[in-house]
Amino acid sequence: DGSQQDYRDYVELVESRPPTALRDLLRFRVDREPIDISQVEPLDVVTRQFNTGAMSLGALSREAHEDIARAMNILGGRSNTGEGGEDPARYNPNGALRDANSRVKQVASGRFGVTPAYLAAASELEIKIAQGSKPGEGGQLPGHKVSPYIASLRHVMPGTPLISPPPHHDIYSIEDLAQLIYDLKTINPGAKVCVKLVAAEGVGTIAAGVAKAYADVILISGADGGTGASPWSSIKYAGSPWELGIAEVQQVLVANRLRGRVTLRTDGGFQTGRDVIVAAMLGAEEYGFGTPAMIAVGCKMARQCHLNTCPVGVATQREDLREKYFGTPEMLVHFLRHIGQEVREILASLGYRSLKEIIGRSDLLEQIEPEGEHRANGIDLSRMIMAVDPEGKEPHYAIQDRNNRDDAPLDDEILADIGDAIERGASVQGSYRVRNIHRTIGARVSGRVAKIYGDEGLPDGTIDLHFTGSAGQSFGAFLAPGVRLSLVGEANDYVAKGMGGGEITIRPPSGAGYGSHDAVLVGNTVLYGATGGSLFVAGAAGERFAVRN
Repeated sequence: DGSQQDYRDYVELVESRPPTALRDLLRFRVDREPIDISQVEPLDVVTRQFNTGAMSLGALSREAHEDIARAMNILGGRSNTGEGGEDPARYNPNGALRDANSRVKQVASGRFGVTPAYLAAASELEIKIAQGSKPGEGGQLPGHKVSPYIASLRHVMPGTPLISPPPHHDIYSIEDLAQLIYDLKTINPGAKVCVKLVAAEGVGTIAAGVAKAYADVILISGADGGTGASPWSSIKYAGSPWELGIAEVQQVLVANRLRGRVTLRTDGGFQTGRDVIVAAMLGAEEYGFGTPAMIAVGCKMARQCHLNTCPVGVATQREDLREKYFGTPEMLVHFLRHIGQEVREILASLGYRSLKEIIGRSDLLEQIEPEGEHRANGIDLSRMIMAVDPEGKEPHYAIQDRNNRDDAPLDDEILADIGDAIERGASVQGSYRVRNIHRTIGARVSGRVAKIYGDEGLPDGTIDLHFTGSAGQSFGAFLAPGVRLSLVGEANDYVAKGMGGGEITIRPPSGAGYGSHDAVLVGNTVLYGATGGSLFVAGAAGERFAVRN
């Protein structure tokens, strides 16, 4: 019935079983009297801080993927597309499956399904640098799971094995990551940008760089996630616990006065409300459930996801097996509401009214010494649970909604000039001088087009823009059909990155004192992940040209 005695019995049961994770070696330190559960924040406030893991449409069946999204929309939490894209019917304004729209849309190294409309429709865009269950490896989808439907969403041929590269081809430094964050915030200024990192030694330093690169959210993923899509060797031997990762990131961000700029999220094996409380005390503000979400909608842990033979239709593309799927959104809603209620009960027993009150309160954790002979003997978690900023001079959680730069892209000037031409579908032209400080030209214009017209865009050349000079990075990134960019001069790296349509022309000035074939007019990683459109360059290009095109 949710009484304090019930909770004490539960704690005794949990702490009496053999420890299997680092958090099992911790108990809560009580520093105040319990309160009545009616004084704790409401259940719907707690569940809004829950997420589901990035499980792709392709790894999961269409039915399971959509039901997980529907459940999180009911709860007010966030579901994640994973790296396989999403059916436009789920995110287009007039789509028939809008109730299954995933609020978080992932941008991974394979750039599968990343189109202008996909990006423009997101509430949050997640850059997946790595996966907790297989650090250093890209996503993997066997060819027999690439059905015609999955292939159409990923812009590939059916039956093609889809192995994402370990690195993003446009990220070779923290500055490159900052550019991709800038690109995504340009095409969709209303979306937050999350960067997914893995729990590993030194991740705190990386997270500090990510915060300085203007990410809004940092996700630290642990080793116990991704069991449906990871090789067995990775599941058994790769990755680190999320507890170590989130504790290190919290400590480094607080010490460097960066914690208040970003929201911290973690996942990788969450199963109980107690896991949520421990994560909060170590510094996390949001909490992800992957495998438990699959189990809630019917997964039987048959461990044959990669074979396309899931017996209950959760992780297969075979139509005969998908017919066996019996899950509903309400099954996941019911599970996560129980998790949320357990969180409330623990908070009440500890005397706290909200999760925010315990975020970063690692002083409320103490290590349990295992009894007898146990492999946990000798583990010292004191550095993991050490008090950070005990005097409370620095914030221990995000105090600003967004971590934005204080600048405006050239596209804002362009949109002001063309007025409501995009909304009316009217033809319009414009001419502009550019310098290399002008980055990601055309993306915000394309985002406006894609948000209204989807990936169909406008008729060719409706928005006709001319530029003269030396453009910065990401010229024409995520260009939408109907937008034409003509540049007399040169451009830096990432020209036409993620281009979904339209036309880009780059040529040297008339009367230039060199042959155009001798001039490098565009930099590296041109056309990375492009899915449509035309690019004409009267000159040479750098490395990684048209990779993942």
